[in-house]
Amino acid sequence: MPSPIIGRTIAIAIILLLVGWTAFRSLSARPPAAPSATMPVPAIDAPLAPATAQEVAVFAGGCFWGMQAVFEQLRGVNEVVSGYSGGFLKSPSYETVSLGLTGHAESVRVTFDPSQVTYGQLLMVYFSVAHDPTQWNRQGPDTGSQYRSSIFYTSDEQKRIAESYIAQLTAARVYSHAIVTKVQKLDAFYPAEAYHQDYVKNYPGSSYVVMNELPKLARLKKDFPSLCRAN
Repeated sequence: MPSPIIGRTIAIAIILLLVGWTAFRSLSARPPAAPSATMPVPAIDAPLAPATAQEVAVFAGGCFWGMQAVFEQLRGVNEVVSGYSGGFLKSPSYETVSLGLTGHAESVRVTFDPSQVTYGQLLMVYFSVAHDPTQWNRQGPDTGSQYRSSIFYTSDEQKRIAESYIAQLTAARVYSHAIVTKVQKLDAFYPAEAYHQDYVKNYPGSSYVVMNELPKLARLKKDFPSLCRAN
């Protein structure tokens, strides 16, 4: 049986390791980059549909809580669901995705009316407010491939618009760092557990939400008031 002194020494060593790891994460986390220029309107975009319709877009860019909260504020958006995309495991759970071994990214499925908001306008919000497209496999304090920046297109038109807009933003040097967003075909979307849905709305006082997500909503209302739904 170890002596009390050895036990205390081991406990102190573990605490120091945890403190050191936390400090390392804080130092290595680059603050979210803001666009260094005005976010341009997509040069290539789908026109507004002549009649009410329904289209689906899927985006990944860090914790899905904030992504869901941002897109829910837009006019023409009928539903936003937090979930998982881009992996090889069917019906993944939050626990398995969080290990970073299933290939999934935390994502949001945005169902919108293309007669009220265009796919290109959704991309403007995605690239400027919803997340930082220059962070590789992370967003702020969250690290791992499950927090990567990815667009999962559901049609060839979405693919064309997304790739064109990334090229446009890159040419205009809107960001001081390179955009790392990947554009890939959507194979499947799996809704996340019920407790992840509308998390920002349900827990607005959470320290994580206050620090990381509420500022996004403030920027959205400031930068894109014409795209926000009337409340």
